[in-house]
Amino acid sequence: MNSVLKDETIDLLNKVEKVFEEESNLIRIESGRVIFVGDTHGDLEATKIITERYLNSGNKLVFLGDYVDRGPFSAENLNTLLSLKLEYPENLFLLMGKHEGQQAIPFHPADFWERLSPELYNRYASVLSKLPLAVSTANGIIALHGALPDIKNLEDINSIELGDELWHHITWGDWSNAEGDHLGSSFFSSRPLFGRNRFENTMSNLGKNVLIRSHQPNAMQIMYDRKCLTIFTSSAYRSAVLQRTIAITDLSVEVKTIDDLTLETV
Repeated sequence: MNSVLKDETIDLLNKVEKVFEEESNLIRIESGRVIFVGDTHGDLEATKIITERYLNSGNKLVFLGDYVDRGPFSAENLNTLLSLKLEYPENLFLLMGKHEGQQAIPFHPADFWERLSPELYNRYASVLSKLPLAVSTANGIIALHGALPDIKNLEDINSIELGDELWHHITWGDWSNAEGDHLGSSFFSSRPLFGRNRFENTMSNLGKNVLIRSHQPNAMQIMYDRKCLTIFTSSAYRSAVLQRTIAITDLSVEVKTIDDLTLETV
């Protein structure tokens, strides 16, 4: 990276860091139309299509994490989203995924992170460690990257700290169709695995009807009596995900199951 581009990147990170510091772990959205976007993983084309189509018309956009690695344009994808966050701080929300938690749990392979200079690595890691963890909507939706933590109410999300067990569940957690709560680890040994009991109990505690999440490209898209939706919005996993999908909701309409959402491909 040349010195001019490096300076521009550092300037962007310094500015957007202040925006993230004003947000809590839990973002509440009370009105309007919300578009949920799954993992983009360096798919700049998908990000541009979605933001150009929806961001300028007063909608709220919620990206569910994992903006880098796997795809060909990680830096461009992430920096585009960070720049748009500066421009539309009340309409664009960038949640933390596993690939943004590098400061807490480094992992490999991580092609975006491994290409960075030490200075840029540390700045990106610090800024992305301040991303929010979840979105709650007024019409019955909770949205986050991976799995639900074992909490009693929504406000508990604001007490979760980077790298702790509940953070790990949100950013790394997988779902299984099996009964039970914490089922150990998934096929990917560092990823905690949870069953139907965890889903139903936590959703009841939170007073929510539908979970929208991403993270797990090999998961069933619809689980738990049509109340858990997994979406992916990247071309990086073509073998597992054939279509880039987003979910749309009007907050004036209660969402009881996934059937009350609009799913679109991009």
